[in-house]
Amino acid sequence: MSDALRDRMGRHITTLRVSVIDRCNLRCVYCMPAGGVPLSPRTALLRFEEIAEVVAAAADLGVTRVKLTGGEPLLRRDIHRLVAMLAAIDGIDDLSLTTNGTLLSGLARPLRAAGLHRVTVSLDTLRPDRFRRITGGIAPSDEGPPKATPPAPASEPLERVLAGIEAARCAGLAPIKVNVVALRGVNDDEFLDFARLTLDRPIEVRFIELMRIGHRARADAAWFLPMAEVRDRLRALGRLLPVRSSKREGPAVRFRFAGARGTVGFIAPITEPFCHRCNRLRLTSHGVLRACLLAGGEVGLKAALRPRPDRAALRAALREAVRLKPAHHAGAGTTPMSLIGG
Repeated sequence: MSDALRDRMGRHITTLRVSVIDRCNLRCVYCMPAGGVPLSPRTALLRFEEIAEVVAAAADLGVTRVKLTGGEPLLRRDIHRLVAMLAAIDGIDDLSLTTNGTLLSGLARPLRAAGLHRVTVSLDTLRPDRFRRITGGIAPSDEGPPKATPPAPASEPLERVLAGIEAARCAGLAPIKVNVVALRGVNDDEFLDFARLTLDRPIEVRFIELMRIGHRARADAAWFLPMAEVRDRLRALGRLLPVRSSKREGPAVRFRFAGARGTVGFIAPITEPFCHRCNRLRLTSHGVLRACLLAGGEVGLKAALRPRPDRAALRAALREAVRLKPAHHAGAGTTPMSLIGG
């Protein structure tokens, strides 16, 4: 490591979230309009080699953790090839991916073999009919690339996600995290069911507050649930015991039920903001560094990547993005999450 990225508030930036595609095969009601969002031609996406150059420059400056996102990252053709490229970069010691899980069962083993360490699966319900209502079902015209291994047969979209989680477990992609967006009147009667998954499984279920972003930025607060209320509901299962860690691994505040194999996490960007310990930058699939999910602060990278990569210019752009990081997020944003990188 030749340098370190510290912003004006003294926060040490060690994590880069990399969006590899702006497309998704789901239309979750809080994330994307039913008709989708305008998409750029695939030629506008960063090439794998360009993404690797950005990550290598970030590693030069002390970034050690990379998370691949989308859209739905498993829609990106040959994603395991990018994983292998990033896994080979000196200094990157944690390489993960967040996914909706619908394509995971066929790709879990190739991804693990390529060097992926772990996965986070977004799943807001355990009920098939509710899954279809929240996600719109799997779009048949956007199934993505050929898979390295055929996915496990499943008659329901939810079954495909659950099969993907099991495939990830069998492949050794651990620890598995399951992200649940807390939605009042939509899935709040399932919180205990999700928490029970941690009792006999070594997974982390993370409840997340709904953020006002994209087409929901001006929406009413009918769905919003503060994490304090979610925690109160979960105490019906028993006492929540804090999980101590020698290092802060992310935004979740983690707990465990007595005797449980897994953990429960709470992410509260609205009622309990964690901006004071934010350690990340975001790279969009179109080559833009974002200093903050909700507060903007953007630096374009394509001039430093094309016609050929300029490592010094990339490092300068990373430092500029860090300089633009605000002390606090803006509370809402108008750019859809799928275009930023979830």
